[in-house]
Amino acid sequence: MPVTDAPRTLEIPAALLPADGRFGCGPSRVRDAQIEALVAVSRTVLGTSHRQRPVKALVGSVKQHLATLLGAPDGYEVVLGNGGSTAFWDAAAFGLIEHRSAHGTWGEFGSKFAKAARAPWLAAPAVTEAPAGSRADLEVVDDVDVYAWPHNETSTGVAAPVRRIAAPGALTVIDATSAAGGIAFDAAEADVYYFAPQKNLGSDGGLWAALVSPAAVERIERIAASDRYVPEFLSLGAALENSRLDQTLNTPALSTLVLLESQLQWMNEQGGLAWAAERAATSSGLLYDWAERVDYATPFVADPAHRSPVVVTIDFDGVDAAAIAKTLRANGVVDTEPYRKLGRNQLRIGTFASVDPADVAALIACIEHVVAATR
Repeated sequence: MPVTDAPRTLEIPAALLPADGRFGCGPSRVRDAQIEALVAVSRTVLGTSHRQRPVKALVGSVKQHLATLLGAPDGYEVVLGNGGSTAFWDAAAFGLIEHRSAHGTWGEFGSKFAKAARAPWLAAPAVTEAPAGSRADLEVVDDVDVYAWPHNETSTGVAAPVRRIAAPGALTVIDATSAAGGIAFDAAEADVYYFAPQKNLGSDGGLWAALVSPAAVERIERIAASDRYVPEFLSLGAALENSRLDQTLNTPALSTLVLLESQLQWMNEQGGLAWAAERAATSSGLLYDWAERVDYATPFVADPAHRSPVVVTIDFDGVDAAAIAKTLRANGVVDTEPYRKLGRNQLRIGTFASVDPADVAALIACIEHVVAATR
């Protein structure tokens, strides 16, 4: 056979490699203990009816752990639904926005909710935009009954505070998909704090959860009882009704629920949201400090107050970030590539609750090794 001269991939010394090389921004790393929990229930929960006691008990446990982790105020309810955050955006257009919404958009996912809110039965949404890598504050707008923005913009690594908009009768609705379980907040400042579990919560997609206030419950029930057409799969009223019975409308992915319950139990045992938020901030701080220290990297989010503690985006100058990511991947350090639509010479690194800060320190050492060998 002919001999080819294919280039050899740089080998990173084993002593530099992290113990766990997964740094994705979703799905994120799943801990070994979660897999063990999945195996433990393989014959008692997996492959059984979601309307019977074992699975209903699992759903009830997930709800209780979520309420504890997020610090649910009195009267707030945890609601579960099928389909992930993308489905929730459509469900909100059908069953949460009454007439018109206002959206903060500074990345891919905030803008997707704003697009979903352009439904023909609703007035055109008010949209406050900010360039990628920054954020903006929403102001009160006439005739708006839902104010919405991402707690953490996964595509760019920008975090925004959760604060109630002081508009009588309006709901504050927060996309927490990559924030829930990794960024501290006051749950009383939001009416709907919704998320999918494949980030800090270390599970798979296909499910959404929301912490909802009494005002949001009233809005959901009122719209569900109106003459507005709402597909059953996207009915927040149906999701609320089923969640109160410790079930979902359609059959959920049971493995997703098991992984989620295991992660929530672990996080609460470690010290809850305060512990998880501090751990994520420690990991992300290592990366931001490093990027400001070296001459070839810079945090993409210029304002430190806007930087996410769970999704770190680092720009590179004079160094090919894609080549770094490719070399890391060849050495078992994976999912550091930037968000595909951002189009920057960048790495994007998940520093979610399951990521050990020691692994982040090792990742930095690996990047330095690759850069030193290729500059």
